[in-house]
Amino acid sequence: MAKFRTMVDGADSQKEALRHHNEADGLFKIADDPRITRVGRLLRRTSLDELPQLLNVLRGQMSLVGPRPLVPEDDQRVQGWYRRRLHLTPGMTGRWQVLGSARIPLQEMVKLDYLYAANWSLWLDVKIMLRTIGFVLSRRGL
Repeated sequence: MAKFRTMVDGADSQKEALRHHNEADGLFKIADDPRITRVGRLLRRTSLDELPQLLNVLRGQMSLVGPRPLVPEDDQRVQGWYRRRLHLTPGMTGRWQVLGSARIPLQEMVKLDYLYAANWSLWLDVKIMLRTIGFVLSRRGL
């Protein structure tokens, strides 16, 4: 998945030292993550860091809407039938992004992905895209 780099080089190696600041259940999320660069903060706030993923969509590697790919560390926590999310084409945006991705625990996120797949419709994708546009225009980021 293509993205602009928004964090300092070696950010992953700093994760353990920052773990006590984690604000998410099952995922690693810090509201004012000190590893994010100034330019990176702007890219994230405007969602421009996601723009290179359009190349993945054009290549058929991603879709506009679908389950968000996880980093390997988080993916290892997904167990059982929730792993079925991997059978879907990953998306640039999805249900959990428009519902507040930083505040939704990992297990709830994978449930949302499963329900998305089970109840997929073109209208659902249109609604998710419209909500995503609202997030981007309000500069809340996803």
